Amino acid sequence: MPRLAVLRHGHTAWNREGRIQGRTDVPLDGAARAQLQQLHLPAPWDRAPIWSSPLSRAAETAKIVSGRPPATDAALIEMDFGQWEGSRGEDLFADGSSGFRHIEDWGWAFCPPGGESLIAVKNRLNRWVERLTTDAVAVCHIGVMRVLMAQATGWDFAGPPPFQIKRNRLYVIEIKQDGWQLEPGFTRLVARCS
Repeated sequence: MPRLAVLRHGHTAWNREGRIQGRTDVPLDGAARAQLQQLHLPAPWDRAPIWSSPLSRAAETAKIVSGRPPATDAALIEMDFGQWEGSRGEDLFADGSSGFRHIEDWGWAFCPPGGESLIAVKNRLNRWVERLTTDAVAVCHIGVMRVLMAQATGWDFAGPPPFQIKRNRLYVIEIKQDGWQLEPGFTRLVARCS
C-alpha cells in the first residue's frame, strides 16, 4: 500500500498576520521563498511523485523543495472558510456572534458560515487518496493536513489533536485497506549543499 508524505506550504503575509486564508490565493512571502530555497525533500521522497494544491503558496513550495513542477489537484485545495476568509482569528473570537471556535471544539460536523464542512473536505480528500498507487508527496494546507492526519490517528476534532503540524517537515501516512496509520514523528526537509 502507498505512503503519503504531507508538507505544509511556506509562510505568507496573511499567515504572519494571523489571517484565515482558506481558498484565497495568497502567495508565499519573500522570507518564505528565501528559506525554502535552502531546503529540499529528503530521500526517498525526493524521487516520489510530487502533488500540490492548485493555490500558488502550495504549488510554489512544492516546486522549490522538489526542483520540479508539481501535479496539482483541486482535491488538495484548502478548506473553504467562507465569510471568515481574510479575518484574523483573534478578531473572530472577540466577536461572540461569529461562531468561531478553537479547533478542539469543532467536531466533524463543523462548517464555517458560507464555507465547507469538514466532512466535505474529508470526502474529497479520500477520493483523491483512493487513486494513489505509489508513494507520493503532497504539499498542501494545514486544514487539509489536519483532516488527513485526523483520519490516520482517529482524532475526531474534539479535544487536543494527537499531533502538531510544523513547517518544513514531512508527516507520513500509511494508506492501508483496513485503515490509515500516521507514522510517529516527522522527517525534516534537508539543507541544500552550497
